[in-house]
Amino acid sequence: MSTLLLALAAGAVVGAALGALGGGGSVLAVPALIYLLGFTPAAATTASLIIVTATSATSLYAHATSGNVRWRTGALFAAAGIPPAVAAAALSARLPGHLLTAAFAAVAGLAALRMLKSPAPGNEIRPVRPVRAAGAGAGLGAVTGFLGVGGGFLAVPALVGVLGLRMRVAVGTSLLVITVNSLAALTVRTGGAAPLDWAVVAPFTGAAVLAAWDGKRLAASVEGPTLQRIFAVVLLSVAVLMLIDTLR
Repeated sequence: MSTLLLALAAGAVVGAALGALGGGGSVLAVPALIYLLGFTPAAATTASLIIVTATSATSLYAHATSGNVRWRTGALFAAAGIPPAVAAAALSARLPGHLLTAAFAAVAGLAALRMLKSPAPGNEIRPVRPVRAAGAGAGLGAVTGFLGVGGGFLAVPALVGVLGLRMRVAVGTSLLVITVNSLAALTVRTGGAAPLDWAVVAPFTGAAVLAAWDGKRLAASVEGPTLQRIFAVVLLSVAVLMLIDTLR
């Protein structure tokens, strides 16, 4: 399969994941860029942030029109996460790629296991506690900057498990957090980043943006607990594969 077709296919999967699940885009984009498209880990994480920022912003609009975004909660998460994201991104640039990959796989696996153990809530919405939301957002921002990912695979479990949002609302709200945190981390990474292959990044991004709309429609037709299980299984599978590859 040609590089262009691989980029389009991988972009479609990433976009569908972001649109339907509010996360998982980065955790799928990074290994796709490395193992399918031949990017170095450093270039893959930078390209992933570009792809996920564009896709999550598009998908955020789609979810907002359906009323599935808690703007106050998302703003608290995003604002608290910006300084840690910037600081962690600068720190991660000094570490070996294999250590970052192992950390990425470990954190993704833990998030997946938590979601498998904790069923998604029904229609209950807990009051938003600003301190709790800000604390979770700061931690999420640090992980986003350090690992070079959008952070949706952690934002959704945090919004569901910590703040008690319904799954669909957590999906929509996480897209706001992903967009802001990715932009913050990207500003640090692009300064010293190696040149990117835009012949791959551009079609990957375009396919992801288009597929995000289909993902959003999928989210509207599937029950929240089912979405959560799908998200967790995919995330855990990718984490295990990446960890095995790192330890080889």
